[in-house]
Amino acid sequence: MIDLTPTERRALKSRAHHLQPVVMIGEGGLTPAVLKEIDANLKSHELIKIRVLGDDRQQRKALIGEICRRLDASLVQHIGKILVVYRPRPDDIQAVRSSTRVAGKAKRRTKRSYQTQR
Repeated sequence: MIDLTPTERRALKSRAHHLQPVVMIGEGGLTPAVLKEIDANLKSHELIKIRVLGDDRQQRKALIGEICRRLDASLVQHIGKILVVYRPRPDDIQAVRSSTRVAGKAKRRTKRSYQTQR
């Protein structure tokens, strides 16, 4: 499982905000077919949303751990029945980390600095 920094996690959450769930896990649970579908979507999109249709919270937490462990992915966000999962492409790992760190280190100007320019 990939460890994400808070800055990377925040950047991925913002990227995932407008995504729709691409995989639904029903009453059958985490079958090999569902895992294969999640893997295929992670290969093509890197960042996906998964909808879990069960009502049991403990079962959802177990599914999260199982998905991340088996597919070497990382959980970005878990809100209700929606899971956001991320797994970078092997050649893009360093590019994503460097771009999110640079974006997080941008210097912000204060309100006062805009007022004193005349």
